Amino acid sequence: MKLLITLLGFVAVVFIGVVGFAYSGLYDVSANTPHNGLTTWLLKTTSHASVKRQAESVEPPDLSDPSLVEAGVNDFVAMCVACHGAPGEALSAMGQGLNPPAPDLAESATHLSAKELFWVTKNGIKMTGMPSWGVTHGDEALWPMVAFMTKLPDMDGPAYQALLISAQGKGHHSGDENEGHSHGEMSDDEHGAEEGHHGSTTEPSEPSEHDHSSHDH
Repeated sequence: MKLLITLLGFVAVVFIGVVGFAYSGLYDVSANTPHNGLTTWLLKTTSHASVKRQAESVEPPDLSDPSLVEAGVNDFVAMCVACHGAPGEALSAMGQGLNPPAPDLAESATHLSAKELFWVTKNGIKMTGMPSWGVTHGDEALWPMVAFMTKLPDMDGPAYQALLISAQGKGHHSGDENEGHSHGEMSDDEHGAEEGHHGSTTEPSEPSEHDHSSHDH
């Protein structure tokens, strides 16, 4: 009984100490200051173990198709490059200011499986700035990006630029309606019908460029 009381007292002291520290404001939450070693280890270990466990049930498609890689690079540019960088390109101001920093995906692809990369892309990671792209994108739109990521460890700057050129017009953000994704633009006939409804005699305006601002982390 005495041991139980002592244990409960210890737990109470620890609890009060943790709550008191949380309200004290002593911990520096500035993005300019990295976490201490213990916090970094705890967060990374917890994250890696969780991703590995959660991704076990993921069933990846065949990612060896080169057309899948080409379809994924455009979405990679729109959704990943700002924070993670790209082969041969300097990290953006946003990427430089993240804490914890977004990982180099070429390195991630060497120790994460394709289904783990997919799970992270789809579900995001809490308190890292990594969003859940599955909220706005279906699996069929995310797997091409994963297919591209698996090629990053062996890709240099020139190879990346060559792939960008060959991938023009492909992928969810490329300007077409690939894989059934509609970008909300009207055809020329629809423009004409819309303007006729309002009695306009002006020529149909050119479709506006796609706005990718929603993909910022």
